[in-house]
Amino acid sequence: MTAITVNLNPIIQLTDNQFYQLCRENPEVKFERNAEGKLLIMPPTGGETGNRNSEISADFVIWNRQTQLGICFDSSTCFKLPNGANRSPDVAWIRKERWNTLTPEEQEKFPPIAPDFVLKLMSPSDSLRETQAKMQEYIDNGVKLGWLINPKMRQVEISRLGKPIEILASPQELSGEDVLLGFILNLQIIWG
Repeated sequence: MTAITVNLNPIIQLTDNQFYQLCRENPEVKFERNAEGKLLIMPPTGGETGNRNSEISADFVIWNRQTQLGICFDSSTCFKLPNGANRSPDVAWIRKERWNTLTPEEQEKFPPIAPDFVLKLMSPSDSLRETQAKMQEYIDNGVKLGWLINPKMRQVEISRLGKPIEILASPQELSGEDVLLGFILNLQIIWG
């Protein structure tokens, strides 16, 4: 099952508040919106992917509680990127100082900020090309570090702001580098 794209632009161009309201009125549907304003209806994940997402998120939350350097977000969080797209990475993290520049209303709704870090864990239904394009969109919008984890191919694509993509085959762990100071993700939870 892949994402379904719906183009309402010839009929109505949703404002940010209307898009937010659409999402609130349909909590059982996961929406994203691309830079052209087209709606994407995202399929739910399966059991394996959901479990892996949960395990990965737990590692980030534990690290962040210990360091208190920023704010962690799960896959339900939708960010308004500078290019106008509304995206929901599987894991996101923002430095506390940047998060605190937002108003309480901006923090409550779809935060108008590109995270410092994003992670995408591919599920069997994801298209590699589309997922790579989405990761590039994050980087183009100011994300400093992004990990695209592909369990099927046992590889990780690391995207860094201003640098070429690095592809790792079956790495045992990933370092948060200078973005997620001291964070190490053990990939045994992915590779099994």
